[in-house]
Amino acid sequence: GTIVSIYLPAIEKQEQETIKSSPKMLEGNGTILMVDDEEMVLNVGTELVKQMGYDVLEARSGKEAIEVYKENKCKVDMVVLDMIMPDMDGGRAYEQMKEINPDVKVILTSGYGIGGQVTEIMRRGCNSFIQKPFGIKELYGKIEEIMRRE
Repeated sequence: GTIVSIYLPAIEKQEQETIKSSPKMLEGNGTILMVDDEEMVLNVGTELVKQMGYDVLEARSGKEAIEVYKENKCKVDMVVLDMIMPDMDGGRAYEQMKEINPDVKVILTSGYGIGGQVTEIMRRGCNSFIQKPFGIKELYGKIEEIMRRE
């Protein structure tokens, strides 16, 4: 007979243990808008940010992100914005958010490295960039770094 072995990574459990054992990661205060067209990425990102102590709003496209941001601009402290999305990419969404609030704080995310369009958006004032896939410590570090700049 054939033997099939399946090996699953234990990363998720390890990250959850890190969150529980590190009280510093539970002191987040404020609201973060998570924007990604990939459902799994959005769900995981939302869960990570909630575990850091932040309230979360979600959007699944650039257009939806603009609508959610307009409705909640007074309470959104930061946006975690995916670069590549179907109806409106992160670059256009970022520009429209800057028109609504010139001081919007944005972390741009992409599965592609920094370069090209990402570099251009960073030059226009985007606060930070994180390459996918990213872990909780990386995301937490970027969020805290930008929140402390206030």
